[in-house]
Amino acid sequence: MISLKIIGCLLDYPNEELWGHRDELIAEIEQAHELRLTQAAALMYFVAELTAEPLLDSQARYSELFDRGRATSLLLFEHVYGESRDRGQAMVSLLEQYEQAGITLSSRELPDYLPVYLEYLSVMPPEQACQGLKDIAPILALLGERLRQRESHYHELFSLLLAMADSDLTLSSLTRQVDGEARDDTPAALDAVWEEEQVTFLADKGCDNSVLTQHQRRFSQSVAPNYIQVGDAPVPPAAKGVTP
Repeated sequence: MISLKIIGCLLDYPNEELWGHRDELIAEIEQAHELRLTQAAALMYFVAELTAEPLLDSQARYSELFDRGRATSLLLFEHVYGESRDRGQAMVSLLEQYEQAGITLSSRELPDYLPVYLEYLSVMPPEQACQGLKDIAPILALLGERLRQRESHYHELFSLLLAMADSDLTLSSLTRQVDGEARDDTPAALDAVWEEEQVTFLADKGCDNSVLTQHQRRFSQSVAPNYIQVGDAPVPPAAKGVTP
């Protein structure tokens, strides 16, 4: 399903190659037979709108959206495991699936990065690709609604992925949940995360007062996005130890 690879490309950090090959990308969308006419038209419009603005402006907006705070992180397991140790094992399992599919990641790519996962699904049989999207549908809906409420046109890509998965979830199905969230990308929230605390050496509590422990405690108290609970929602097969 070439459309999944295209959407993954659009969700990655904007670069000159994307701007330079806009027409070829639109031509590929026209040939993506898995898309309905309205879906293909919406995707082509997104490409045209994205590449109509200066690249530097698009890069700055992208960084504001996806690189500040955790609520809109494109790392899938971030929204399931946070920083727990289970996340590491899930990544190892997912990486093994990629290797079986002939996908080799560069040293800077994490296996749970959404554009990478979409590229993986794009080489799977259609039935497995759709199931792979359904497995992460709760995460897609959560991210999409957060982006919609931030008035970002990127939410349209998440709506499209949910439609391609034939999922019962929509962005609006999570509106009430997102309405009640505290933003974690505001200056105040970011300052709270990095606020310096006094470090006491040779304290009675020993290792509990390490810089790392203080940072982790500070983060957990100041910024707490709503994570998806593993027991409440489907997660990628690798996170459950299942190979497709």
